[in-house]
Amino acid sequence: MAFLLEPIWKPFRALEKDLGLPSLPNPLIWPPQSSLVLGLFSPVLGAPQRDWPSNAHATGFPFFEHGNGKSPELHQFFDAGEPPIVFTLGSAAVGAAGDFFLQSAEAAHSLGRRAVLLVGRDPRNQPVGKLPPGVIAVPYAPHATVFPRASVVVHQGGIGTTGEAMRAGRPMLVVPYSHDQPDHAARLKRLGVARSIPRERYNAALAAREIAALLRDKSYAGRAADVGARVRSETGLAKACDLLEGLLRKSHPQTLAFQQAGGMN
Repeated sequence: MAFLLEPIWKPFRALEKDLGLPSLPNPLIWPPQSSLVLGLFSPVLGAPQRDWPSNAHATGFPFFEHGNGKSPELHQFFDAGEPPIVFTLGSAAVGAAGDFFLQSAEAAHSLGRRAVLLVGRDPRNQPVGKLPPGVIAVPYAPHATVFPRASVVVHQGGIGTTGEAMRAGRPMLVVPYSHDQPDHAARLKRLGVARSIPRERYNAALAAREIAALLRDKSYAGRAADVGARVRSETGLAKACDLLEGLLRKSHPQTLAFQQAGGMN
């Protein structure tokens, strides 16, 4: 099955070739002979385990900071009332949304809550007809700018979306679709910051019930705020770079000294 992913790995293969490295059979699996293994996620989500290789590290999330990115319409919406529920399916599950956004809009309406639907650019996800009052649909907005202003974040549990929701410090309802998402949902539930609904059971009535529980029980918001503070204190990108530089210093000290002296840009 790995050959099916080769088109996705083309940039990775090109980097291997540029560096003169042998091709890994599967870049998604930690090779046993690696000099360094970086887990680019928060140890709050996945603490290092006893069976990890000694050279494996959970660095923290390497968040991509790309400015604001919210549309004027979305700015006005956030400023016009109470914090809304934000519904999103990240960058992958949004391509197989099904009736997720329709059911989500109905759930928010039944609760009398404002909501933002991040529906992506697939025309199948665009609302048909008029949305309920207080519900807005936009193709895209950076999670980093909208999650902190949400009352609850409803998402699929992808690692990028999970990281941003943790950093925002908001309670979550996780609707896992596939891959690592059910595991992330279970971990977030154990942290006490989330509830979860299997994708095949997701509907307006059940979503409304779970969101109401998140809003009613203030312990979810309290624990989410604590997790957010811990994740925001991490420096995932800097730690990963420091570990890579340390490896280079041990394995190629002359090259590193040459670079630091200005010999290479």
